Amino acid sequence: MAKLLERTVGDYLISTDPSRLDVGVIHGFLRESYWAEGIPRSIVERAIQNSLCFGAYYRDEQIGFARVVTDYATFAYIADVFVLAPWRGRGLSKALMTEVMRHPDLQNFRRWLLGTKDSHGLYQRFGFTRPSYPERQMERADPSIYLRMAQGDK
Repeated sequence: MAKLLERTVGDYLISTDPSRLDVGVIHGFLRESYWAEGIPRSIVERAIQNSLCFGAYYRDEQIGFARVVTDYATFAYIADVFVLAPWRGRGLSKALMTEVMRHPDLQNFRRWLLGTKDSHGLYQRFGFTRPSYPERQMERADPSIYLRMAQGDK
């Protein structure tokens, strides 16, 4: 299990305490996102259980989230990073990413990956670039899986 961390950033708290996570807020955002549209709550719950999660909070209200899928040795994939609309523009996405990148259990990895449609500038601040060798990258993608699941076509 990863080390539990909490850090105050101005009026906000960034925490890896899973008991603080508000699955309703997380699911509510992700099911409307471009990358996880229609995702069932049960899948969000399973993803949270099997990841190192970072919550951003104002008082006791969850206002942001980031999830890291990792083997804690060589590799990490950053997923589901968001800040709720009313809280954007306050540096919270940078604060979340700062805590992800400096977490002591996430150091000295050979490779970090993530996917984004519109936040390249944020991630470039943390050393992310386009793949050096895209010809070596492969994926198996099914972006409409959750919508098909909702219609009963698995």
